[in-house]
Amino acid sequence: MPEFVITAPPTPSVAVAGASARFPVRRVFCVGRNYAAHAREMGADPTREPPFFFMKPADAVVDAQGVIPFPPATNDLHHEVEMVVALAGGGANIAPDDALALVWGYGVGLDLTRRDLQAVAKELSRPWDFAKGFDASAPCSALHPVSEVGHPAKARITLTVNGVVRQQGSLQEMIWPVADVISHISRFVALAPGDLIFSGTPAGVGALQAGDRVHGEVEGVAQFDLEMGS
Repeated sequence: MPEFVITAPPTPSVAVAGASARFPVRRVFCVGRNYAAHAREMGADPTREPPFFFMKPADAVVDAQGVIPFPPATNDLHHEVEMVVALAGGGANIAPDDALALVWGYGVGLDLTRRDLQAVAKELSRPWDFAKGFDASAPCSALHPVSEVGHPAKARITLTVNGVVRQQGSLQEMIWPVADVISHISRFVALAPGDLIFSGTPAGVGALQAGDRVHGEVEGVAQFDLEMGS
């Protein structure tokens, strides 16, 4: 083992359902506008053009439970519920037919977005990093292995805030399904065990306030309940 000049930071990780062992997080990839209705609500054309991606720091991932801190420097925090894909294998230039064999399991998470910062970044043609990659910006449920949930393709995905449905859709509405997403990412970077993929959000994204109670679910796969703190 190498020696370090400072104490090495802890490895980010995600809970595993029914287990004490956790899933280590290497990198976090997020797919933009992967549901047609959401693409339209964001003012984009939902035709099947190549997908685009952004990333969050690994330590932006936190357990989607209890109280999640409300981030600073925003007056417009938005929720985006997404199925999360956890990889146990990797590689470069992966064929879609080979992609699902790399998946360890699935969960459900939130891509929290400082929408006001994102709007300014878009207007100035600047990166989205501070709009997407802040502390605790990727709450994630416990993961369920493929052996328990299979490879969900038609499940309902929903998000409620204070008991009111905000987002709902079906995984079959994805413009690019999971296998294609994995294949596309691997054309640009080599994937590896520990990578997480937030696979896109259905329509209905909207603002969160301090104190809001949030429930997210991919039916038959995973769910979470959390509260937005102050």
